[in-house]
Amino acid sequence: MCDRSLTREEVRVVDRRAIDEYGMTGLVLMENAGRGAAEHLLTLGIDGPVIICAGKGNNGGDGFVIARHLELLGCDVRVLLFANPSDLSGDAAANWRILEAAETPRVVLGRQPALSDIDHALSHADWIVDALLGTGTVGEVREPYRTAITAINRSARKVLAVDLPSGLDCDTGEPIETLADGTAFCTRVAHTATFVARKRGFDKPPRKPSPAKFTSLASVSQRNCSMKCSLHSSPTLRVGTHSSESRLRASGYGMLGNIRAICS
Repeated sequence: MCDRSLTREEVRVVDRRAIDEYGMTGLVLMENAGRGAAEHLLTLGIDGPVIICAGKGNNGGDGFVIARHLELLGCDVRVLLFANPSDLSGDAAANWRILEAAETPRVVLGRQPALSDIDHALSHADWIVDALLGTGTVGEVREPYRTAITAINRSARKVLAVDLPSGLDCDTGEPIETLADGTAFCTRVAHTATFVARKRGFDKPPRKPSPAKFTSLASVSQRNCSMKCSLHSSPTLRVGTHSSESRLRASGYGMLGNIRAICS
């Protein structure tokens, strides 16, 4: 079990070790992450359609895996792709092709979606899964993700973030962009399914309170990591499960909601 939070770069080191030293593939890591997030969403209770909002990167790829597992379990699932299929590459592209072969319901909204189209697509969702942007996001939030985040936030639906809320910096715990009126620009979520370990920013108090005050106390439940998070020595495979709870971020931005760490 990884018993401490990790920075963006430390998570990358764990992933590289899983691939380079243990021979795991990126597809395996994505499969484990997506399956774990889907299982967690089931425990939260699903009572209607689940809409997966997916970007073009690996975060979107995780969303494709989530969609597949939920559909296999009989859930009503639809994927909204905020990119063109030709923009996808690597493991994300592979999982998109699986959705195509399985004829999983999906809508390609492309790079310039209309806000009204997204609003309509989200209007009947019981859950929205935010699989737009991952830990590598820095700088300002660009289109089509600005429009997607705006639609998610005004949908008033339950939202599960994949790894972290889109637009949040995983190291600082702050939104990467703040609007002119001081509003933090990232998805507002009820739950976050994070992978490998808590991100360092999850543990940090916000620099200033949020005008919207979304936050409640969050609990973290960690499940067995694929390797010991000792980043300066040889990693060790570990078996079994472990649960722990900690109280996080009682006030401020609070975009994380309840957090579950799902280890690959």
